[in-house]
Amino acid sequence: MRKEGKRKRKRKEDKKRVVVSNLPFEGRSHKENPNRHYCGNQIKSSKYTVLSFLPKNTFEQLHRFANIYFVSIAVLNFVPVVNAFHPEVNLIPICIILGVTAIKDAWEDLRRHQSDRVINNGECLVYSRKEQSYVQRRWKDVRVGDFIQVRCNEVIPADILLLFSSDPSGICHLETANLDGETNLKQRRVVKGFSQQEVQFEPEHFHNTIVCEKPNNHLNRFKGYMEHPDQTRTGFGSESLLLRGCTIRNTEVAAGIVIYAGHETKAMLNNSGPRYKRSKVERRMNTDIFFCIGLLFLMCLIGAVGHGLWNRTFREHPPFDVPDANGSFLPLALEGFYMFLTMIILLQVLIPISLYVSIELVKLGQVFFLHHDLDLYDEETDSPIQCRALNITEDLGQIQHIFSDKTGTLTENRMVFRRCTVMGREYPHQENAKRLETPKELDSDNEEWTQYQRLSFPARWAQGPAAMRSPGGAQPLKRSQSAQVPIQRHFRQRSVGCWENTQSPVAFSSPIEKDVTPDKNLLTKVRDAALWLETLPDSRPAEPALSTSAYVADFFLALTICNSVMVSTTAEPRQRVTMPPSTKALGISLEKIQQLFQKLKLSSLSQSFSSTAPSDTDLEESLGTNVPTIDSEERDDASVCSEGYSTDGGSRSSTWDQSEAPTSGSGMSLEEVPEAPALGAASPEFCYEAESPDEAALVHAARAYSFTLVSRTPGQVTVRLPQGTCLTFDVLCTLGFDSVRKRMSVVVRHPLTSEIIVYTKGADSVIMDLLRDPACVTDTAVEKRVRKIRAWTQRHLDLYARDGLRTLCIAKKVMSEEDFQRWASFRREAEASLENRDELLMETAQCLENQLTLLGATGIEDRLQEGVPDTVAALREAGIQLWVLTGDKQETAVNIAYSCRLLDQTDTVYSINTESQETCASILNCALEEVKQFYGPREPDCKFFGFGPPSETPPHASRATVPGVGLVIDGKTLNAILQGKLEEKFLELTQYCRSVLCCRSTPLQKSMIVKLVRDKLRVMTLAIGDGANDVSMIQAADVGIGISGQEGMQAVMSSDFAISRFSHLKKLLLVHGHWCYSRLARMVVYYFYKNVCYVNLLFWYQFLCGFSGSTMIDYWQMIFFNLFFTSLPPLVFGVLDKDVSAETLLALPALYKSGQDSECYNPLTFWISMADAFYQSLICFFIPYLTYKDSDIDVFTFGTPINTISLATILLHQAMEMRTWTVIHGLVLAGSFLMYFAVTLVYNATCVTCNSPTNPYWVMEGQLSDPTFYLVCLLTPVAALLPRYFFLSLQGTYGKSLISKAQKIDKLPMDKRDLEIQSWRSRQMAAPVPGEALPTHRPVPPVPEQDLRAGTSESSSSPKKTGKEDCVLCGERSSRDHTGDDPCSVDSSAKLSSGDHLLLGPSSAMASGASSRGQADVCRLSIRGSHRRSQSSVTI
Repeated sequence: MRKEGKRKRKRKEDKKRVVVSNLPFEGRSHKENPNRHYCGNQIKSSKYTVLSFLPKNTFEQLHRFANIYFVSIAVLNFVPVVNAFHPEVNLIPICIILGVTAIKDAWEDLRRHQSDRVINNGECLVYSRKEQSYVQRRWKDVRVGDFIQVRCNEVIPADILLLFSSDPSGICHLETANLDGETNLKQRRVVKGFSQQEVQFEPEHFHNTIVCEKPNNHLNRFKGYMEHPDQTRTGFGSESLLLRGCTIRNTEVAAGIVIYAGHETKAMLNNSGPRYKRSKVERRMNTDIFFCIGLLFLMCLIGAVGHGLWNRTFREHPPFDVPDANGSFLPLALEGFYMFLTMIILLQVLIPISLYVSIELVKLGQVFFLHHDLDLYDEETDSPIQCRALNITEDLGQIQHIFSDKTGTLTENRMVFRRCTVMGREYPHQENAKRLETPKELDSDNEEWTQYQRLSFPARWAQGPAAMRSPGGAQPLKRSQSAQVPIQRHFRQRSVGCWENTQSPVAFSSPIEKDVTPDKNLLTKVRDAALWLETLPDSRPAEPALSTSAYVADFFLALTICNSVMVSTTAEPRQRVTMPPSTKALGISLEKIQQLFQKLKLSSLSQSFSSTAPSDTDLEESLGTNVPTIDSEERDDASVCSEGYSTDGGSRSSTWDQSEAPTSGSGMSLEEVPEAPALGAASPEFCYEAESPDEAALVHAARAYSFTLVSRTPGQVTVRLPQGTCLTFDVLCTLGFDSVRKRMSVVVRHPLTSEIIVYTKGADSVIMDLLRDPACVTDTAVEKRVRKIRAWTQRHLDLYARDGLRTLCIAKKVMSEEDFQRWASFRREAEASLENRDELLMETAQCLENQLTLLGATGIEDRLQEGVPDTVAALREAGIQLWVLTGDKQETAVNIAYSCRLLDQTDTVYSINTESQETCASILNCALEEVKQFYGPREPDCKFFGFGPPSETPPHASRATVPGVGLVIDGKTLNAILQGKLEEKFLELTQYCRSVLCCRSTPLQKSMIVKLVRDKLRVMTLAIGDGANDVSMIQAADVGIGISGQEGMQAVMSSDFAISRFSHLKKLLLVHGHWCYSRLARMVVYYFYKNVCYVNLLFWYQFLCGFSGSTMIDYWQMIFFNLFFTSLPPLVFGVLDKDVSAETLLALPALYKSGQDSECYNPLTFWISMADAFYQSLICFFIPYLTYKDSDIDVFTFGTPINTISLATILLHQAMEMRTWTVIHGLVLAGSFLMYFAVTLVYNATCVTCNSPTNPYWVMEGQLSDPTFYLVCLLTPVAALLPRYFFLSLQGTYGKSLISKAQKIDKLPMDKRDLEIQSWRSRQMAAPVPGEALPTHRPVPPVPEQDLRAGTSESSSSPKKTGKEDCVLCGERSSRDHTGDDPCSVDSSAKLSSGDHLLLGPSSAMASGASSRGQADVCRLSIRGSHRRSQSSVTI
């Protein structure tokens, strides 16, 4: 028992790291230091040293099968019994191949050595006990347990636990651009207990023990605790860890203790280097190499058997059969085995040794042209395409499925505030919608517009005595603690080379994101809320009434406070504002504000500010007291909403008028500007640095209504109110956003009421489940109002989602002091725990974020990137199936899918939402049956090497009149499919769909879907994304593409290719992808043909020399043949050849299908090339043989014409394969042929005893004087290439290959080519194409005109729903009649019994339901109609 206990204890200790200070052990023996076992800070990314390079590099190269093969052949040739050539000569080819690769590896490793030397010799400040101060040391001398001091703009040398910051609040700011590419600053906090330091941190007084987790590669996860001498513990997390490679910003000095060093730092553990992927062509090539090996063994076996049979024809041993020293001869079997090995050496060139090197060189050339394509360069971000994986360029031409993220990939990830709903009342912001529709007019209308972008009441207006409030006036805001404190300045010198670019250093701060035009109706409510805050009593009533002013005030306070936004200034974007600006008065009067508006001629706004007392606008006023009133008002709101989005003249005005535009920005009248001329420099405009664009958009929106975030520290946040007064809230706790909770909360103490308030924002699907149950309210009227607020807010959320907006819910909760102290104690215990820390922290968050009160919701627009619809349409036309995997709401994703033409207006869209596996199986069966009946079975196109049955239309036009199918599922349905073994049914259904949307999906689900499609369907997949949540999906796909957007560079660093815009994908795949695949595939086939054709010449000769293993060609000529004479033309062919022009490939995306079908390189093309190689070798050998049959020429004189003829045939074959002819192509082909003659003439003239006893001396010179040589060399290639020429002629004339048709079009003049392309597209697009004008409504397939009943059990989970519920068939409605809230679209909870049925879609396909456990299972299958806001759906 004791031993088991020790083992468990040791196992537990192995999961921890214990760190103590190194100072007590300074000067002592190294063995006494308990930190001695930890890794040092010196890094080594190089692989070799001077001594280890040769053996280690050779060993690594021998991991490649082809290299092992050729080295084995070279070694085998040293055996005297089986050698076919001079052993030293046989080493030359493999030595050249290994040498070239070794030089490349040595150059790369030398650069790594230089980089390591620079990093390791960097200097930093390390505390020395002997010197009693920080001293300069090199990075490589830093050890775990050392105390490091880092100054502003310096790079952190190791992973450090932050113990001191010069910032009074204990904050240190990091820039993690070197780690993840994100330029927005991150906050790190000093470990609790060390933040309140009046003086400099003293490392010698540190006697604590640090216990943390073992080194790992999780950048955002770190946990541990600090054990004090009194045995108390203080927990810490990733918020206190400074990572190696990050840069200190906005902080004078930071100090801490080293936790991880060198290769154990999180940055180094994440630096795994480039990933190696094998392309589809390479996998096919490896298979064919094994076929060639089999062919080689067959030919060697024939040679061994033939040698034995030929020897048996002699009655006595022939004179050339020499016995051994004992006078005995080898047995026939052993002699045959030796001949088998000799034949392997002789025919070794059948395996193309230079193919691998040629492929690498060709891919380098392809990548060079990719990098220099100006169409793939983004001038705005100054970023070209990045090729991070050089070995899969050809896979770009064979993609069949694309998996794309939505936010930041299809959209710009530039969040623009569009609409909001507060207390159930919707504010459409139609003026803001007009501004966004005409962005150019914003800059060109007038110069004054930029001064009045937002309604702002800054304190600097109140500078004159007239602007000050009277001393006798009510001043309820006296508890605003920081209103008189000046700004704490932090002027920093920028680091060299950090911001010398054209981009703004502040992320998410473009004018379209910052400038928000307020809604006039909401401005009135903001005025009332400001007055309400001004008259707020010291303590609120126990049960506050549902006041609109209170809701509006809390709504905008939540937008301002509930975030992690940092405040800086435009004068110095990295200068953090920690205190609000000083003011001489607490605020200005509303009468002064009204005068300013009158001076600005804002008549409509001044009227709204004319009243002096807040209006009693309650729920009855905003929503109505009965249902008809609510419907009529909601209809008005919806009409206003549609007016804001109108682009066809429905808006009142599309131009900006100063008399109608709300004020903004500085908010000063033209007359007030001269009164305080120097204030602009004293109070520069604030900049907001946010970690996500959503946060920035909400803070900018709150600022537009004059709820301005002024400063933020870990303990306080200051908000400037519309009247210019500053409120400082004490921040008690912050629960950051994470992908599991999908929400963020901030706990603050209200400065006016001293209440503890929890402000929460998050996804509506989460927040709605955390709201307080209205049944708990004692007042029936209040309960009714709360239910109405929730119902109307949900309808507005659905409206926003259908309009493609991103939705967030805002809620609050008031806590008692006792409840908060109890929760805070629980939270501290969870933070100090090392075991199950994440689970405990999640539990504390769930204890806090419940019983919330709904304040409202926001709708933020994420605009489509430019060119996305055209790109999606082209990719779909190219036969690529597009999937969108997003975490957004289903309605938002569907709306974006219609906008970017992912879903067509004529498509039938199936939407499946269920948690039950049984229900999901029933729906999939029913949908499959219906789709098969309506669309027919899938029939693959069968073609034989470009030939097929004649058809008047392209392949995909056969079913062009049938609408397409789209599928929409959510994350819960994905779980049911993956856990219920329903993958095959799901994939079968997706085969009929040209677009699939997976909504509310997690990063893990994204990667699982990609792997499922890739492995089960055996298709080529491409994943594209821009954020950290897309990394797993990018790495799971065959080709991963990262977009360098607003969410950092994590996706780019994990990708194979990086682009700046989604629209670049069109040319990358359709043009460069097609070219890369076509060039490389045909080059590989050509290499196999070339080597088989040449080796067969030696094989046929064995039939005439008694299978003796001798050759008729000099071995040096054979080496030169592969290394020089025929090596350059394939390289030029693989880099420069263009079978179809770029313009034609872009105009006819259907040409991309040739790569998907592997037309250039498949088993059929391989074996046809092999057969052609055998035929050509027969012709090239036997025509010269028959010509010189009865002559007395020697063996090399016979071999020279054969060598010359084979070279001419192989080069002419290459010329026939070329589709592009330039000067380079002609020079390379002619140069290779002429170089053969020049080298051969020189070699034959100088080589007297090179290959004794038979020497090629003066052979070529003699042949050039023989007319027969010229005649044979002229006629034989013609006879050898005639079948190939005839085959290509038939293929070009009668073949139905799209590529051959496109090649004919390319040869036409420009005007005729355009007409032919238009004719092609008109035939191909017999059905309406995406983007064309389509009828507003599409007739829905017949459905029985009756209500569809779904029986439910008497006891339902919902207390209000009993008995049976009707399944309503909603008809199509025009978007112009859409009031924003379709009653048919609201899902009703129902429980399906085993005997119930669900009618699906166009035909009467039935599916049995299934009971759901625990609660009613909402199962919905909708079929969307012709318009993005019109739908016919079947809802249970």
